[in-house]
Amino acid sequence: MATAKPKGPASNSDKPDGKVWLYLVLLTLQYGAQPLLSKRFIRREVIVTSSVLACEAAKVIGALILLAKEGTLLRMYKEWTLVGSLTASGLPAAIYALQNSLLQISYKNLDSLTFSMLNQTKLFFTAFFTYLILRQKQSVQQLGALFLLIVAAVLLSIGEGSSSGSSGNNHDQILFHGIVPVLVASVLSGLASALCQWASQVKKHISYLMTVEMSIIGSLCMLASTYKSPDGEAIRRHGFFHGWTLLTLIPVLSNAVGGILVGLVTSHAGGVKKGFVIVSALLVTALLQFIFDGKPPSLYCLVSLPLVITSISIYQKYPFKVKRKEA
Repeated sequence: MATAKPKGPASNSDKPDGKVWLYLVLLTLQYGAQPLLSKRFIRREVIVTSSVLACEAAKVIGALILLAKEGTLLRMYKEWTLVGSLTASGLPAAIYALQNSLLQISYKNLDSLTFSMLNQTKLFFTAFFTYLILRQKQSVQQLGALFLLIVAAVLLSIGEGSSSGSSGNNHDQILFHGIVPVLVASVLSGLASALCQWASQVKKHISYLMTVEMSIIGSLCMLASTYKSPDGEAIRRHGFFHGWTLLTLIPVLSNAVGGILVGLVTSHAGGVKKGFVIVSALLVTALLQFIFDGKPPSLYCLVSLPLVITSISIYQKYPFKVKRKEA
């Protein structure tokens, strides 16, 4: 008699509970508000590396506080091993570091419209690697929902980049220093997201602990790069907090909270649902720009809203169901 395969720890049939929905909503709001907070409170003189390192430090402190509040900090300390840490968090942290570098290269050689559209392909790669590593299949309806989400993301990207000029670089420069890096970064983003989900749901690595480990590993990689980077030279010349004000702490701390929420969402809801958060956050950004800057949402944004709502509804309503084999 053939038996059905046991449901894995992160089956698509699992519906997020109230706490997970709270994480999803908070992360959507944080993603949506972050561009406006950064634009308003981070001055041009602030060195990028200093703000990133400060954010990673805030993430570590916040995650340790939450672990202590849960009463698991001492147990985590006793059970922690270097090998286990590198296995669960080392590879995703290194992948994310490489991904960020590729995105910086690509952003300089592509117009914002092309960059934004190509960057949305990470949703497909996240679903692909989630299936490859965790064997999480998508139903036909969920694949259709992902397609709707990609369409919404493309429309939002067009709306964002409609006023931007095209790049003046030659074809080879655009291809090899623009298109190729962002596509490779999308592949890496999907892989890293699936690995984080595997570590939390299969290896039972606690989300807060992964946040601490990945922040420390990422910060060490960034500190190593400062020996040769322009930001490292600027820090040595002007000081770590050059250009900072008290208001600079607002976007830095907000970004740190978002980093912790990303870990919770990936752990409890999966990397694919994080993609829905990212696209939905673009709508939140458009709404906040209208409220605080008086900039009305574009027609593309208004068309994208029902697409996002429909895609989220379909994805949740029609999960993949395992067909049971009878004897």
